[in-house]
Amino acid sequence: MEHPVTAVYDANILYPAPLRVLFIRLAQAGLIQAKWTDTIHNEWMRNVLKNRPELSPARLARTKALMDDAVRDCLVSGHEALIGSLSLPDPDDRHVLAAAIHARASVIVTYNLKDFPAEILFRHGVETSHPDDFLSELFDAATALVVATVKRQREGLRNPPTTAEELLATFENQGLTQFVVRLRPFTALLG
Repeated sequence: MEHPVTAVYDANILYPAPLRVLFIRLAQAGLIQAKWTDTIHNEWMRNVLKNRPELSPARLARTKALMDDAVRDCLVSGHEALIGSLSLPDPDDRHVLAAAIHARASVIVTYNLKDFPAEILFRHGVETSHPDDFLSELFDAATALVVATVKRQREGLRNPPTTAEELLATFENQGLTQFVVRLRPFTALLG
């Protein structure tokens, strides 16, 4: 994997806050040229509000603005004309592939691999990667930078403070088992 890899983050990567923070920090570290769209924003925000009604739309709108400010050139636009020409098992996912094509991304990071068949994406020079596989490859290619990024994430968790083991458990609960296996020997460095 060459760095930075241009990757479109599907909404399911941005929905859980720990993953959202990790993937944004990795982009800030220069390992990923992260891409998303307003439609992807709307999807993750809608699902967060559905599952966490105590959160306000204004709070999520602030998170969205902070994300867009945190990662240079992240927001993809102008891809909408491609949507109608694409075919995927779930037509509601065509906007993600259209964004990847328009942004010249090489990968879509998503938990929903079945919704993006390899034979269709291959025609467009795009592949999918499960977040655990993606992060594991990134770790293998740039171990020190990934460990430093995870350490910064843990240090930023102050209310309440989070130990390295707690953060690793959070990642494991998000299905990042291979990634956690790679990180575990560095627990002392994570703080």
